[in-house]
Amino acid sequence: MSIQRHDTKTRMSRAVIHNGVAYLCGQVAGPEARQGDITAQTESMLARVDALLAEIGSDREHLLSATIYLKDGADVAAMNAVWDAWVPEGHAPARACLVAPMPSDELKVEISVTAVVKG
Repeated sequence: MSIQRHDTKTRMSRAVIHNGVAYLCGQVAGPEARQGDITAQTESMLARVDALLAEIGSDREHLLSATIYLKDGADVAAMNAVWDAWVPEGHAPARACLVAPMPSDELKVEISVTAVVKG
C-alpha cells in the first residue's frame, strides 16, 4: 500500500494519492481574486485546481467528485455558470454543493475534488 503526499505541512497536504486516486485539499481563490465577486473567485479557484491537477498528473477530464462550499446560497447560479464552462462536456464528476462558513471573511467559495491520476 503506497500513499504519496504532496506539499505536506503540519496541518495538511495539498494532495494525497492512493491507488491512483488523488484527493486534493480545499482550493479557494488566489490572493489576486479574493476581493472579487463570486465569478472572479470561482474562476481563480478553478485555475488553482487545474494547476494542482497538472502538478500531480491529472486533469479535469479525470475528476471523480467535487464538493463545493458557498458562503452565500444566492451565488449558486453565478458559480454554476463558471463551473459549467470549466467542466469538459461528458466529464462531469459526482458533485455536491452546500452553504458553509468560509475560512476567512473575503472568501465566497471553496472546492475539494478527487481525481484519477493519469497513468
